[in-house]
Amino acid sequence: MITNKKDTQTQGAWENYYGPNLGYVQEQYERFVKDPESVDETFRKVFQLWGAPPMAQAELTPVNTASGSAALDSNMLKKGVDAGKLVWNIRAYGHLAADIDPLGIIPKPDTRVLEPEQYGLSQSDLSAFPASLIWDGAPENVRTGWEAIQKLRQTYTGTIAYEFSHVHDTEERVWLNRHVESGIFPAPLSETEKVNLLERLIEVEQFEEFLHRTFVGQKRFSIEGNDVLVPMLDELVRSMADEGSEHILMGMAHRGRLNVLAHVLGKPYDKIFSEFHHSPNKKLFPSEGSMGINFGWTGDVKYHLGAKRVLKDGSVVQTRITLANNPSHLEFVNPVVEGFARAAQEDRTVPGYPKQDVNKAATVLIHGDSAFPGEGIVAETLNFNKLPGFQNGGTIHIIANNNIGFTTESRDSRSTHYASDLAKGYEIPIVHVNADDPEACIAAIRLACEYRNKFKKDFLIDLVGYRRYGHNETDDPDTTQPLIYDKVKSHPRVASIYADVLNQKGLLSKDQSGQLLAQVQGRMKEAYEKIKDQEQEPASSHQQTPAEDRIKEIKTGVPLNVLREINADLLKRPEGFNVYPKLQRILERRETALNEGEKVDWSLAETLAFASIVADGKPIRITGQDAERATFAHRNLVLHDTKNGSTFCPIHEIPQAKASFAIYNSPLSEASVLGFEYGYNVYSPETLVIWEAQFGDFANCAQVITDQFISAGRSKWGQKSSLVMLLPHGYEGQGPEHSSARLERFLQLGGEENFTVVNLTSAAQYFHLLRRQAALTEIEDARPLIVMSPKSLIRNPRVASGGQLLSEGRFERVLEQPGLGDKPEKVERLILCSGKIAVELEEALDKEEGSKDWMHILRVEQLYPFPEQEIREIIARYTNLKEMLWVQEEPENMGAWRYIEPHLRKLAPQGTPVNYNGRPERSSTASGFQQIHSFEQQQIVSTALNQKSIKHNIALGR
Repeated sequence: MITNKKDTQTQGAWENYYGPNLGYVQEQYERFVKDPESVDETFRKVFQLWGAPPMAQAELTPVNTASGSAALDSNMLKKGVDAGKLVWNIRAYGHLAADIDPLGIIPKPDTRVLEPEQYGLSQSDLSAFPASLIWDGAPENVRTGWEAIQKLRQTYTGTIAYEFSHVHDTEERVWLNRHVESGIFPAPLSETEKVNLLERLIEVEQFEEFLHRTFVGQKRFSIEGNDVLVPMLDELVRSMADEGSEHILMGMAHRGRLNVLAHVLGKPYDKIFSEFHHSPNKKLFPSEGSMGINFGWTGDVKYHLGAKRVLKDGSVVQTRITLANNPSHLEFVNPVVEGFARAAQEDRTVPGYPKQDVNKAATVLIHGDSAFPGEGIVAETLNFNKLPGFQNGGTIHIIANNNIGFTTESRDSRSTHYASDLAKGYEIPIVHVNADDPEACIAAIRLACEYRNKFKKDFLIDLVGYRRYGHNETDDPDTTQPLIYDKVKSHPRVASIYADVLNQKGLLSKDQSGQLLAQVQGRMKEAYEKIKDQEQEPASSHQQTPAEDRIKEIKTGVPLNVLREINADLLKRPEGFNVYPKLQRILERRETALNEGEKVDWSLAETLAFASIVADGKPIRITGQDAERATFAHRNLVLHDTKNGSTFCPIHEIPQAKASFAIYNSPLSEASVLGFEYGYNVYSPETLVIWEAQFGDFANCAQVITDQFISAGRSKWGQKSSLVMLLPHGYEGQGPEHSSARLERFLQLGGEENFTVVNLTSAAQYFHLLRRQAALTEIEDARPLIVMSPKSLIRNPRVASGGQLLSEGRFERVLEQPGLGDKPEKVERLILCSGKIAVELEEALDKEEGSKDWMHILRVEQLYPFPEQEIREIIARYTNLKEMLWVQEEPENMGAWRYIEPHLRKLAPQGTPVNYNGRPERSSTASGFQQIHSFEQQQIVSTALNQKSIKHNIALGR
C-alpha cells in the first residue's frame, strides 16, 4: 500500500473523506501502474481519465491520461469508485428487489444496497459520468452514469433475476453478466412462438382441470401455479436437440409429473385417463386404477412412473427423452438420472477408460423448494459436477418453487432466503424467475442451455410460483395457510394472464384465444370418451419363472492357458514406470500363482475375473471410496509411479481387452454414488457395474437406494439391473461400525428373486460369481448381486484356490467341508454356516485331535435365493442326525439366523432339532473391546466343534 508520511494532517483529512477506502484506492493505483489489466475495469477507467489519487502522486509516476481529460478531482474520484460499487451491488444483489413472486408472499429483504443515496450519489453526480466509465459494454443509447444505473436496475430487478457473483471463474461470470446486459437478451419470441406458448399453457391448465373435474378425490399432484414448467421443458428439449443431444434424461418428483408425461414425453391422454378410470378390482383397489394389471407384478402409483419418447427432427438428430421412475423419497432420483446421463455419454467398446462425449446426453432435474435444501442427497449429487468418474457435462436444475412444503411454509423448511442457496457453494449460476411471466421463463431456460453447452457445468433456475391446491387434491390447505390461499383463490391463472398480454399487444384476439381453449378441451373429451366404456383387461395370476436353474447353466470357467497369458500381461509395466517396491514384490508373486501346486488369492482371482470379462467384450465400471487400491490395499488396479505420480492401470493395456474398464475412487457419499451406479447400470445393462463400500456398514447411508430402487425397481417399474454391491463384512474385533454389513436387512428385503445375496469363502467362488454376473447383464435373468465380501480373509491362505478351480469349476451355492461327512451313518450334527466363521471352523478343526466323524459342515455360500434343493440332497445322506446347528458370528437378531431358521426347519428330518450357535441378541452389532470379541468368537467355534454340546442342547429341549 502507498503511504505518505510527510504530512499526517493531510493524510488524516483524506482518510476522513475516503474512510477505509483511501488505502485501497492507492493500492489499486499501484497495481494499475504495473499492469492496467490487473485492476477492475471501473478503477482502470478512473485512472485513465484522471490519473493518480492525491496521496500516490508524490511517490509514483502517474500514467498518461487520455487526451483532453479533466484534471484530477478527488471528489469525483471517490464518486467514480462508489458508482462502481453500486454497479457491482446491482449485479450481485439486484435479485433482492426483483419482481419474482407472483403472490407477493415472500418476505421483503433489505435492498438499500441498491440505492445511489446509500453511497452519497445523486442523479446529478451520476449524470456527470459517461456510462462507459462504470459499465463496460453499455449500449449506445445509454450515455450517462445515471442512465446506466437505471438500465442495470431494470435488467437485474425485473421478473427474471440473477445470482452470478458467487461464480469464481472470471470468464464464466463475465460471460453471464454480459449476456444478460447485452440488450439482445432475452431474444424476443416471434409471434408464432408466442401463440404456441399460449396454446401449451392452455393445454397444461386444461389437463389439470379435466382431471380435477372428472376424477374427483384422486391424487394427481397438480402442476397448477407452476404451469410454465412444461413449456420450459419443451424449450430445453428443443435447445438440447439442436445442439446434438441424442439423450435427454429427466428426474422429477410427483408434482406436475402427469402433465410432463402428457405434454413433454407424449404419453397419450387416453392412457393417463385409463389409469384413473379403471382398476383391476374395484373392491380391492377403489382409488388406484391401472389397465390390465398382472397380480405377479406389483407396479407403482401413476405419479411415480416414468416414460420414454423418441423425438425426431429431420434437420438434427434423433433424441431419446427419458423421465426416470421416482419413489416418494423425492430427491433420491437425482443421482440415478446423473448415472443415466454418464452411461449415455460413454463409448464402452474400446479398452481403457470409456470415451466420453458430454454432448451426447443432457440432464435436467426438477426439485422441490423444500426438498432442495432439506435433503442431503441434493448436495451429494451437486458435488458430482467436476468429479472425473461422475461428471457429465452439466445438469440443468429447476426448482419448482411453490413456497410451501407439504403443509408448511418456507420458514419451517430452510434457514436461507432462497431455496436455491445451497447451489452457491458449488458455484452454480442461479436465475430466479416469476412463473407468471412465461416469456421470462423461456429466456431463463435458453440462458441455462447456452451456459451448459458452453461451459459444461450445472445451472439452476428457481421457478417461483405457488400451489393452487393442497399437497394433493384431497388436502385442504386453508387449515394451515389461510392467508396464502385467500390470495391463491383470487389470483388469475397464467394462461389467462398471458392471453391478456397477447391481446393487449394485438397478437391474438379474445375470440381466437377462446377457440384455442375449446380445441384443447375437445381433444381431452375425445380421449376420455375413447376409454370410458372400454372393458378392462382381465387380471391374471402370472407367476415369474424361477431363474436359478437357468443361471446355473452359465459356464464361467476360463481355460488355464488363457488365464496364464492374461496374468503374464497384467504384470507388464511401461518402460520407466516405477512401482512402489514393496507393492511390486507382492505383485510379482502372482507370476507363478497359476502353476500346479500354487494358489490364487482373493485379489488375483478378482483381477483375473475382471481381465477375462473385458477380454470377453463386456465393459466393467467399479467405484467406491477406495476402489482403485481397495480399503484393505489388496486390489491395486491403479498403480502410482513413485517418482512422478503418474498412474497406470494394467487391465487397460492387456492385448486381450475388447471393452472398457473404468475404475474410480468415489466421493465420501454412499447414497449418491450407489444411486449413480444403479442409474448407470439401468441405462447401460450390458455393463458389469460394481459399487464397493469402504466398510459394509457404510451401506446404511444408502438405505433408501437399496430399499426403493435396487430391491424393488424391477417389481415396481420393470427396471432391469445387474448391479454388484461389495460390502466388506466379518467380525474381527474392529467394533460396531466395522463389522456388520447388515446382512439381515438384505435377506429381509429378498422376495420374488429380486437379487442374489452371497457370503463367500473361496477365491474361486468369487471368480466364478463375477463372471456369472457379467454373463447376466444382457439377459432377462439379470438381478443385482449383494456380496458380503471379506476383510481378513482376503489374505487368508485357506481362501486361496488352485488355478484348475478357476478353469474348470463354477459357482457353487453350497460347499461341503472336505474331509468330513464321509461316514454318513456316524454323523450326528450337521453344521450350517456362511462366510468367515466357516473358515475359522476349518482352522479349528485342523488343530483338533481325535475323530470328527460325528459331524459335517456345510457352507451356505448363497443365502438368497435359498439353495433348498442342494441342502435337501445333502441332508438326505445323513439318516442318524441328532441336530442341525446354524453357526454365525453375528448376534442372534442379526445375520442370517432369523431368515434361515424356517428354511432349515422345513428341511430337517422329522424330530431333528434345529439350533442356533452364535452371539446372543444385541442392540449393537459388535463389541468395541478386542478381548470380549476374541472370547465370544472362540466360544462360538469351540461349542460348534464340541460333541457334548449335542447332548446338552437335547437336554435343554432345544
